[in-house]
Amino acid sequence: MIRVLIADDQELVRTGFRLILDLEPDMEVVGEAADGADCVRLSAREDPDVVLMDVRMPRLDGIAATRELTATGSRARVLVLTTFDLDEYVYEALRAGAAGFLLKDAPREQLVGAIRQAAAGDALLAPAVTRRLVERFVGAGPVDQALRARVDALSAREREVLALVARGMSNAEIARALFIGDATVKTHIARMLAKLGVRDRVQAVVLAYESRFVAPRG
Repeated sequence: MIRVLIADDQELVRTGFRLILDLEPDMEVVGEAADGADCVRLSAREDPDVVLMDVRMPRLDGIAATRELTATGSRARVLVLTTFDLDEYVYEALRAGAAGFLLKDAPREQLVGAIRQAAAGDALLAPAVTRRLVERFVGAGPVDQALRARVDALSAREREVLALVARGMSNAEIARALFIGDATVKTHIARMLAKLGVRDRVQAVVLAYESRFVAPRG
């Protein structure tokens, strides 16, 4: 069973998501939180696989709650819920450690499919979409030297792979670009993610831009 925690300050929204998820034979709603602080507390107690996290909540908002879950080593994958497509809240949530985002009015099939992807550890947000977000909101301040040091610790091939991931390429596209096999690409990506200290490709794209390893266009 995929254990899901729903965090949203609107009871009707939580109820609606629960009704949808209760119909899925492989999903179980293990808790509901009306704010970020309750979400962090319930996550520690219930150990969910996936958290549906609203951004705008009282006491502790969804971004801060996501950051706290990441900092405490929670294994939960966070799906941010938003009423907007590409906005600064989504970007800040990705920086905080979210695996991806969903619009609140997403169809039922997209919601349950995203939860299954998240639970499986797959990328929830296409790197190309992440790139558009980062290029829109990344600042022009000084380079984060700690992040850049992580990139510099990669092998030359791993840096090549990171650059292509940051461009939004799939594994198959990377394999063709570098004239290597799909399995080799997967190995490079797994090692790259481990060295960077991130859990998925989305976080790797954010780090690539934040460290200025990849420069925003324009």
